Amino acid sequence: MAERGHDDQKAGGAVLEEGHCKGLNVSLHQAGPIPLAADFSCAPGELLGLVGPSGSGKTTLLRAIAGLTRVNGGHIHCGGEAWFDAERGHSLSVQARRIGFVFQDYALFPHLSARDNVLLAVEESSGDARLATAHAWLTRVRLEGLEDRFPHQLSGGQRQRVAVARALARKPQVLLLDEPFSAVDQVTRRRLQRELALLRETLTIPMVLVTHDLEEASALADRLCVLHGGRTLQSGPPETLFRAPASPQVARLLDRHNIFSGEVVEVNGVRRLAWGSYWLEVDQGLEEATLGQTLRWYLPPSDVVMHRRGRPSRGERENPVAGRVQEMVMLGGVTQITLAFGHDVETLRFDITTHAARRNGLARGEIVQVSLLASGIHLMQGASS
Repeated sequence: MAERGHDDQKAGGAVLEEGHCKGLNVSLHQAGPIPLAADFSCAPGELLGLVGPSGSGKTTLLRAIAGLTRVNGGHIHCGGEAWFDAERGHSLSVQARRIGFVFQDYALFPHLSARDNVLLAVEESSGDARLATAHAWLTRVRLEGLEDRFPHQLSGGQRQRVAVARALARKPQVLLLDEPFSAVDQVTRRRLQRELALLRETLTIPMVLVTHDLEEASALADRLCVLHGGRTLQSGPPETLFRAPASPQVARLLDRHNIFSGEVVEVNGVRRLAWGSYWLEVDQGLEEATLGQTLRWYLPPSDVVMHRRGRPSRGERENPVAGRVQEMVMLGGVTQITLAFGHDVETLRFDITTHAARRNGLARGEIVQVSLLASGIHLMQGASS
């Protein structure tokens, strides 16, 4: 199919009424200059977080969705129409894509007031209607009374809210947020995160957030897409990814520890996971594995239960193991414990309350007993790295 003409581009970029957008679907692939093998989708009203290390292609993907960067292969669909299709040689213009883009550095015009920055995105024909729309959006982001201020007269948080108001005043089909809170202090960052969480409850368009802050991503996003080297490694709800990473690589990119290797064995007719001198119970996955197979496995810190001193396990907890306290890091009311085991160079990390650490007299070099809950052990079959 040939490239659409100018009139078709206008029609293709027409605003869909809220509630009728069919979502965003992205599949972009190229060998270079920036390698990409990314596939993800974002439903109407959903916030998708793109996470991964610097250089993983997150911002490149946002720019490709907006039409600011051209990719050699793949497609982008939004609202049931093709914005980009490399095979057909088809690409809508930046203006026709109806994107609301919030940049890391705000990208406000310094010589324009807050009102005028927002007015640039308003398309109503009547002057009074345009002013009313700009005022409504500035009020919605809690900037009423500051409409006449210039960017240098606003705080970082206020400038960011102007940028959000301008992005949404365009009535976009997709909202793209590129590290939107990285340029403000921590207190303002938390406030803006809360405001975004409240604002998005009223939006029914796909929203894509790029952030290096995993805590921010898990708090704000409905789903995460983990990227590395421009490639999609895993996507899903934050809770799923943090409890069941697809591979050791995904676990490390999500700053997860407690990644080990074990061998599938049979003990008294029951399959177990041999880990050093221990035979661990595992709720799911061992039956599908081959006896003698070496598997990588992960255990969330929340599934490590420390036994109280002088009260060893009586069988009510699964997989009791003993380790030596290698490190204790007190972070306010939480203490991070690292245990070392004689059979393995890898260590087990978990958190307990600082009060519990003191009550149990924990110290470096102490031997403590913990249970590794069978329901929390996640097997990563076929993953060796």
